[in-house]
Amino acid sequence: MNDLTGLVADIRAFRPFLPAKDFEKSLRFYKAIGFEAYLLGETMAELRLGDHAFLLQGYYVKEWAENMVMHVLVEDVDAWWRHIDSLGLNRQFDVSSPGPPKAEPWGLTVAYVFDPSGVLWHFAQATSENPNSESP
Repeated sequence: MNDLTGLVADIRAFRPFLPAKDFEKSLRFYKAIGFEAYLLGETMAELRLGDHAFLLQGYYVKEWAENMVMHVLVEDVDAWWRHIDSLGLNRQFDVSSPGPPKAEPWGLTVAYVFDPSGVLWHFAQATSENPNSESP
């Protein structure tokens, strides 16, 4: 087996490509959330929050977009929810209304956001343990 230690240490980023049915509308949507946009061409942009980024492309396949999920693990999902909720994304961009944080059975509390192309975003944090429950 090959030793990948050097190769793995050389990785600078993982950046998924996300689809955009309407590139300009999607770009405005992500900027409204707070992403910094760096155009890489007429229908390609790197969208960045701090050290984290993805590539938005003016390419769309309905089945792909509607089955794509981006997962953002955060320290304070309630703070993210207040930010997202304040933006009125459904009114501004004609998207499904974002879903408020919900404790899911897999141990995360998740706020749900759909982009204009149907890509689902999870803003999630580890669910606090119930102080009344006993640890296993």
